[in-house]
Amino acid sequence: MSSEEIAAAGPSLTEDDAEALLRGICFKTGPPRIVGVELEWLVHDLYDPELPVRAERLDKAYAGLRDVPLRSALTFEPGGQLELSSAPASSLMECVNSTAADLAAVRRELRTAGLTLTGFGQDPWHSPGRLLQEPRYDAMETYLDRIGPSGRAMMRSSASVQVCLDAGTEEPGPLGYGRRWQLAHLLGAVLVAAFANSPVQARRATGWRSTRQALWADLDPARTKAPALRREPRAAWAAYVLDAPVMCVRTPVGPWEVPEGLTFREWIRSGLPRPAVRADLDYHISTLFPPVRPRGHLELRMIDAQPGTDGWMVPLAVTTALFDDPEAAETVYRTVKTLAETAGPLPAPGNPLWVTAARDGLSDPELHAAAVECFAVALQALPRTGATEAVQEAVAAFNERYVLPGRCPADDTHVPETGKEIRT
Repeated sequence: MSSEEIAAAGPSLTEDDAEALLRGICFKTGPPRIVGVELEWLVHDLYDPELPVRAERLDKAYAGLRDVPLRSALTFEPGGQLELSSAPASSLMECVNSTAADLAAVRRELRTAGLTLTGFGQDPWHSPGRLLQEPRYDAMETYLDRIGPSGRAMMRSSASVQVCLDAGTEEPGPLGYGRRWQLAHLLGAVLVAAFANSPVQARRATGWRSTRQALWADLDPARTKAPALRREPRAAWAAYVLDAPVMCVRTPVGPWEVPEGLTFREWIRSGLPRPAVRADLDYHISTLFPPVRPRGHLELRMIDAQPGTDGWMVPLAVTTALFDDPEAAETVYRTVKTLAETAGPLPAPGNPLWVTAARDGLSDPELHAAAVECFAVALQALPRTGATEAVQEAVAAFNERYVLPGRCPADDTHVPETGKEIRT
């Protein structure tokens, strides 16, 4: 943040200002119409994914990608992961088609460099160094290193499918924002279990179907746990943001400050190390990583990256159908509401329900039964959402291969010590 940006950022915030902003921007209500997806990918050698890819090779390939015309936003993660963030779409199929076209263009360009996109939630082979040397990531690494090694693993070698959906209507009911907020945190555990796809790290089995989710739970509970679900969502989110630790204070020159134990509320009250402004609040929100992040819309962050060229379409289609079709939303809410007892009072992802989902996937009987019902409801709803036969068939194939027999993509991954190669 330059000195000019700080000067232009406006007056310092009060607690009342911050709470009003948070309540106003976190849940923008109205009939659900818009859908988006953010796809993170690991980038590996096309012919030998176990071969480390040098930073110079990635830099050259990524420079070529900047000239490829895309509708999606193209960004890169600290360890060299590639992310495509779709433009907001007015329907599931608009989102699928535009994102698929962009992915095909990116894959073609990477192939000329001998590289490919690989769908795992956690890199099973490599622990790359940090390629992006920027003040944000310098500060983030400093902050997370105080807690343990999970932060570096998350930053450098994890990948996900993030589904973005409208917050919902102001009124109660299956499409109301309060109901969708509750649904996201219960259905979220089912999505973790069904799409778990990261059982190996550094060539060793970790004991988790979703190592990525386990790392997020271990990362920093103060910024990765869900807000209190028993409170009204807007009030809960405002309190969560203000009471979360500040990861960094941006400065015009030099490294950004990384305070210890300073919440955003305390920063506002003290005015130190400088007065907090609106831009600081916006930035602070971007450093919070709960399983569901309200940013006007709902950002569901719990799904591992998926295998294959089109595997990402399945969680996008299933989640959209279960949230945005009113009949499906009502039915699936009744299904997952019974999981609340297993979850208990602790917030996701540290409660027993979410831990079991990440560790056991659909081998857990309760999660398996819920997933079977959720996928059945989604398959019934997809035609009503306008999903093409190809998308419906992809969801049905996933259901047959994984959900019905109580498996997940992680169960197709073989640990190298067994003599079998990890599938790509």
